[in-house]
Amino acid sequence: MRQIVLDTETTGLEISQNHRIIEIGAVELVNRKFTGKNFHRYINPEREIDEGAMAVHGISSEFLADKPTFQLIAKELFDFIDASELVIHNAPFDVGFLNHEIAKLRENLAPIETRCRIFDTLAMARRLHPGQRNNLDALCKRYSVDNSQRELHGALLDAEILADVYLLMSGGQVDMNINPTFGNDRGASDAKITLSRISSDRPELCIIAVTKDEKILHDKKLENLRSLSGKCLWLDLGI
Repeated sequence: MRQIVLDTETTGLEISQNHRIIEIGAVELVNRKFTGKNFHRYINPEREIDEGAMAVHGISSEFLADKPTFQLIAKELFDFIDASELVIHNAPFDVGFLNHEIAKLRENLAPIETRCRIFDTLAMARRLHPGQRNNLDALCKRYSVDNSQRELHGALLDAEILADVYLLMSGGQVDMNINPTFGNDRGASDAKITLSRISSDRPELCIIAVTKDEKILHDKKLENLRSLSGKCLWLDLGI
């Protein structure tokens, strides 16, 4: 399973006012593991940046003056994300801006949803934590993900942080490794996921060993399942 965790920064909030993308950051996950492959580009929006937006991300028009336009980076971006599942926090915002940029291209290209599946982590967080704050900073605090470097919003940093938050929110056994070795040397069948940034304040995981009596009750339950159905996968596998 190939997923691309993606974030953008923009000149402002409204597509209707022709605001544009100025930064794209994306991180590749394969089978819920970081591969080390990232996509990161600054983009010349060919317009001014709102003061409110610049206060959020700190990117100025002067900095972007010599950067390529979206037209020039579009193929590279599409090659990176095609046929993946895009994991985005507040996906309608970023997808809307991506489609706004696609519509401006000289080629008659279809919307981003025709290239990729879209998964919205904000919608997921609202289902898991109804009535609570579910922005990225709040989720980092809730899941003990280190966001201490996030003084300003940045697309690649936010994508890296979101990848960890998503992996924790979506479950699975977690290897608490702050400095992971990228790649798939443990094999695709390994159920563990490796995170890129875990807060040093996160408490140690509590490991509770099964007692002898609990093991006896567990084995009896499995034997009962086998007697009812004629088979029991856990027993057959020796689990």
